[in-house]
Amino acid sequence: MSETAIEKDALTAARDTLATVFAPWIAALEIEALAADETGVNFRLPENRDLAHAGGVICGQATASAADTCAVAALSAANGRFRTCTTVDMTTHFIRPLKPDPVAIRVEVLSNGRRMAYVRVEMRAEGDTRLAFTATGAYAYLDG
Repeated sequence: MSETAIEKDALTAARDTLATVFAPWIAALEIEALAADETGVNFRLPENRDLAHAGGVICGQATASAADTCAVAALSAANGRFRTCTTVDMTTHFIRPLKPDPVAIRVEVLSNGRRMAYVRVEMRAEGDTRLAFTATGAYAYLDG
């Protein structure tokens, strides 16, 4: 199935947000926006040994940062452009450890209003169907 023009525009908005909005240390994560559809965006966190702690797995701070970053990029996709926003709440659940190999990330936009937006984030080791991390987030738009 080919991408629609709307999905292509959404994907472009997500990619532009990843490339231009975030701090350099977030850009260094090299998160990739892969595909967008009517409910959300698929991302990829590439292999990065620098994200592992002494136990050899990706540290929680890195997964939480990736979740927050992907959520904002997914909201840009939903809006067709970046809207200045701030994280109001993020609840995270670390279900199983992730090795510092590629990670598949899916962000579903649950609600996207004039002033607030809500998302759900899921992470899995790339190629593994088992859920490793989930988050729900609330975002306030500062331009609304």
